[in-house]
Amino acid sequence: MGYFAPASLDDALAVLDRGDASIVAGGTDFFPGIAAGKRPHSILDPTGIEALKGIARTPGGWRIGAAATWSDIVSEPLPACFDALKEAGREVGSIQIQNAGTIAGNLCNASPAADGVPPLLALNAEVEIASAAGARRVALGDFITGVRAVDLRPGELVAAIHVPSVASEAASSFLKLGSRRYLVISIAMTAVVARTGKDGIIADIRVAVGSCSAVAVRLRGLEARLSGMQADEFRHTPMVTPDDLKELSPIDDIRGSADYRMEAAAELCGRAIATALERCGGHG
Repeated sequence: MGYFAPASLDDALAVLDRGDASIVAGGTDFFPGIAAGKRPHSILDPTGIEALKGIARTPGGWRIGAAATWSDIVSEPLPACFDALKEAGREVGSIQIQNAGTIAGNLCNASPAADGVPPLLALNAEVEIASAAGARRVALGDFITGVRAVDLRPGELVAAIHVPSVASEAASSFLKLGSRRYLVISIAMTAVVARTGKDGIIADIRVAVGSCSAVAVRLRGLEARLSGMQADEFRHTPMVTPDDLKELSPIDDIRGSADYRMEAAAELCGRAIATALERCGGHG
């Protein structure tokens, strides 16, 4: 087994061009997934590449390097619209996992229960992909194409996640339900990013749900229903109906039934929306 730890992006892409290396950053998902008696192919460790590190403000928003860990994200001073992402980061395994696991690894693993996906969907995030042929960007909703499947071609690696500018008044919230409080794969989870005007009207709201379909999804119908509503009206009666969840397609598994997931998603969405509206001063 070969182990490559390139110091530059160009060196990493040269290794990938050989076609025999798996990209492994924190390894928190990769190594537990190796079958007994098997060994991985050659490993490319991108965590030492400076261009893939850090979290920075850009003219169009924010850039989160692919090798940024969950601990990096949690400790970074970011606007309130990132609170949901930070709350998700604090729920990603133990502190040891948060110190090692990277945001790009969470996305590329493409688990339906990936904690980072709903908050980033609600932030309209895009994935920057590098290759020897150049860079391209893909909306996160298009990047994850199915269970354990992403739009990553041979010779490519994720370089960064980009979040467009959100009004400074925007707030966010994340809620996750599991069989216990910590160190658990979610039964259902939701993230909300919301902004209200001075008149208390919901000017912009985005709601994403994970663990209730093959990939996390935005609830576009619910977002449309809530846009233009008085924030106080929802906060006083945080009702989410089955019609609001029609984009979801949960399954029965060891963690919960499809019916239970739908009920849980409705409750989590109601609570998360109410919290986000409260945080952004939803009463105007």
